[in-house]
Amino acid sequence: MNVLLVGSGGREHALAWKLAQSPSLGKLFAMPGNPGIAEHAKCVDIDPTDHRAVIDFCLKNSVELVVIGPEAPLVDGLGDNLRTMGFSVFGPNRAPAQLEGSKGFTKDLCARHDIPTARYVRATDKLAAETALEEFSLPVVIKADGLAAGKGVIIAATKEEAEAAVADMFSGGFGGAGAEVVIEEFLEGEEVSYFALTDGSAVAPFGSAQDHKRVGDGDTGPNTGGMGAYSPASILTPALREQVMARIIRPTVRALADAGTPYSGVLYAGLMLTADGPKLIEYNARFGDPECQVLMMRYDGDLVALLKAVADGNLANVPPPQFRREAALTVVMAARGYPGTPEKGGTIGGIDGAGSDRVHIFQAGTAQGSDGLVANGGRVLTVTALGRTVAEAQKAAYAAVDAIDFPSGFCRRDIGWREVEREAALA
Repeated sequence: MNVLLVGSGGREHALAWKLAQSPSLGKLFAMPGNPGIAEHAKCVDIDPTDHRAVIDFCLKNSVELVVIGPEAPLVDGLGDNLRTMGFSVFGPNRAPAQLEGSKGFTKDLCARHDIPTARYVRATDKLAAETALEEFSLPVVIKADGLAAGKGVIIAATKEEAEAAVADMFSGGFGGAGAEVVIEEFLEGEEVSYFALTDGSAVAPFGSAQDHKRVGDGDTGPNTGGMGAYSPASILTPALREQVMARIIRPTVRALADAGTPYSGVLYAGLMLTADGPKLIEYNARFGDPECQVLMMRYDGDLVALLKAVADGNLANVPPPQFRREAALTVVMAARGYPGTPEKGGTIGGIDGAGSDRVHIFQAGTAQGSDGLVANGGRVLTVTALGRTVAEAQKAAYAAVDAIDFPSGFCRRDIGWREVEREAALA
């Protein structure tokens, strides 16, 4: 079947790479794509915010499945309009996509359905937020309610930091995302990500990962969209995974279905493993970036057939997703200045020599310059490797990083450090 992939980042490059391997695939199109995606798909220069143009393209090119990669088109209702025209879509409609589009929406849903999460208060103006801060001990978490590219979360260690974060959000520091804020208690524990596919009724696990949000080694510096990840995350044991499914994922799917807004696509739960058990930090309505890269390296199946089954409400009728037993680890190479204003135009060389059958360099913020590949965004490359252990995958990924010539780029040098330490302790 012909497939259209919407998006242009590292997540979409990983999806394109895996979709291109599917025996069910006819033609693969990407909108708008990037130079790496172009190796696997025909890139189409159409703005995904132009829903009419997207629909016209799908009609003219006999597209049977549309896979929406990033969150913005989902929250914008692209899935709704495509479904109205009869297309199969992997990704939720606008209403259930509020799980990511509004942190307050998700917190309220958790409160109504007894889904474990941090205590919270919603505030729609600066004064209300400052008053609410008095109800929380330090450190405290301040979140922009809307989409902020993974950067709208501030962990404030002092009252002054908390008040500055609130002021920044309400003064437009995060654009429209900060028009409302959510203030939460700080949860103690280790963060982990868990993924599940759902067609609105059936639910199937789709693996675990651990992201590294801080920009610097040792988890220092500001939050980013993610500086690296590994999969699987052994700290999320089988018993904990079942708790997550029973107390968090399945109740969420049921709640949305009962509300008449069934969720179809991948549900990405960001979790904190506390002394009281797993608690939901946030939901994302799409595959994570860079978590998608490690999941696609490990997934062992026909991705087109699986995503079509989800889109068509047939998830219960296909075999459960299967993964390699090996680990995967990805390192983000970012442009100097990220997560602030990134330096664009930096040359990139050596990608072909750095890759292998077990190491793939997925492109994110890249463009084709007159003399070759150049940086064109904050997170530029995600260097992803397989290994028998996380330590082995880490070693292979960093060997590839060191083989790439990207003078204006940088990366963390400790991706996977928690799991590497756990593996060493068990050795």
